[in-house]
Amino acid sequence: MSENGQKALQLPSIITVRDLAKVVDTSPIQVIKILMSNGVMASINQSVDFDTAAVVASELGFDASLETAEIETEEVETGEVPLWRKTIQSEDPKNLINRPPVVTILGHVDHGKTSLLDAIRHTTVAAGEAGGITQHIGAYQIEHKGRNITFLDTPGHAAFTAMRARGAQGADIVILVVAANDGVMPQTREAIAHARAARVPIIVALNKMDRPDANPDFVKRQLAENGLVPDEWDGDTLVVPVSAKQKTGLEDLMEAILLVTDSMKIEANPNGKVIGTIIESQIDRAKGVLATLLVQNGTLETGNIVVAGSAYGRIRAMEDFKGKKLRKAGPSTPVLVMGLNECPSAGDPFQVYELDREARQAVEAYKQKEQQKQVAVPSATLEDLFNRFKAGETRELCLVIKADVQGSLEPIINSLNDLEQTEIKIRILHAETGNISESDVMLAAASHGIVVGFNVQADSAARRLAEAEGISIRLYNIIYRLIEDIEKALKGMLEPVYKEVVIGKALILASFHISKIGTIAGCKVTHGEFRRNAKVRILRDDKEFYKGELSSLKHEKEDVREVRTGFECGMAFKGSPDFQIGDTVECYIMELATS
Repeated sequence: MSENGQKALQLPSIITVRDLAKVVDTSPIQVIKILMSNGVMASINQSVDFDTAAVVASELGFDASLETAEIETEEVETGEVPLWRKTIQSEDPKNLINRPPVVTILGHVDHGKTSLLDAIRHTTVAAGEAGGITQHIGAYQIEHKGRNITFLDTPGHAAFTAMRARGAQGADIVILVVAANDGVMPQTREAIAHARAARVPIIVALNKMDRPDANPDFVKRQLAENGLVPDEWDGDTLVVPVSAKQKTGLEDLMEAILLVTDSMKIEANPNGKVIGTIIESQIDRAKGVLATLLVQNGTLETGNIVVAGSAYGRIRAMEDFKGKKLRKAGPSTPVLVMGLNECPSAGDPFQVYELDREARQAVEAYKQKEQQKQVAVPSATLEDLFNRFKAGETRELCLVIKADVQGSLEPIINSLNDLEQTEIKIRILHAETGNISESDVMLAAASHGIVVGFNVQADSAARRLAEAEGISIRLYNIIYRLIEDIEKALKGMLEPVYKEVVIGKALILASFHISKIGTIAGCKVTHGEFRRNAKVRILRDDKEFYKGELSSLKHEKEDVREVRTGFECGMAFKGSPDFQIGDTVECYIMELATS
């Protein structure tokens, strides 16, 4: 019981109306009525932020506070702390100072992201200097009221999440650009999901306010429905009207960024260990490898030996976004450097080493680790979720859900929310209609989640990325099977699913009878390889009539363990099937299914 006589209650930062009703022990209708009386339109399955939920709780006699678990960051859940954050955490708090915020801009295509970036850059840089921006280095820094703000010029939320998937978390604040005449679109919702998954505060830039068909109130309602309740509606999301074309509202947007920055702890030690993130890289014919680096701790200097993934080298030259030569660059400063031996990947963390020998050792260690990753078991499957929980590696099951129609999506989400969640919580990162795309897989990879599809397909690019990242794509056409699998995974009861992978094909060219062995098939391997310990099937007119194992595999009278494409061999099958010349033999193995 709190001091004012109200019952104490802990709430998460985001909660659905249905769950809020359960927590405060009332009906969802009552919660919706209170929300409406406070200017918030939300349905039973929509999410509201903590401040909005706290207002509802207060009217029902509760004193709400933010759950203590909410202050724990994403790394605690995934078991992985970004290198730069580890470094800052290890610094003496007395040596930490405030650093400029790093801002990235996301949103739907054609809503004016690029125009807004250009407007900010050219409005805040003196006219004489604006012409000095001779190259695009993927990031730039502006000054507002004596304080610096760093902007990352990323291609979109896929690149933003790619950085997170590599453990980079490059941005402190996300600006979500939404066109006032168009509203919340599929990519807007996707961008919200990506920013939320990264646990980064969102500022909404309501662009195209100069258009005669602009409807800001309609857009704000849509934002509230997606969990971004405007501050003027007693929410905690700053919504700033702007026009990139007319260059209006930019001053207010800068003020909003500084306001959010002041409410956060954005610090670094300029004299500490030098560490940061690769923003982008390219090869220039005249200058060699050029890489854009964002310094996140310490001070980078010309002559430093930098290691980023498998790339390393001594910095020969360093420039800012205006092409001005620099000798030093402090925290939150983006710089273009020359001197690396190869192009590092965007999102790779970098750090400085004292000795060339140490740098080489770090590169070798990285290469070995990457080789181990390639042969490792997939990193995110329903089957190993419970084992990861028992090992203390995760406390959440993160899901990206795609369905054929909205009518399918809503009951799936409702059923998942109704599941009994004890130690392992379900966290829906993104739910949308349509086929599974690369962006869905990237979002799951960045949060160590899985992708679940109902009556949809995954495109080939998404499947390739899922295989490379070790992400499970599970497809269903019956809702109760989907829910059943998730429930079993939460309880550690889900059995591993295996699939057949054909590794070789052969054509039967002859038949021989050998005493004590039986009938031998004389074959030629036409594709892949045959292994003695693998399983086989025999096909006739593309129909399977035998499935079993090899009792013998010979090449030129010698027993062998495998036979590859182009070679002839003799095969004996367990059970002595009645094969014929011209039949096809397939060799296959059983692999753990990731989709």
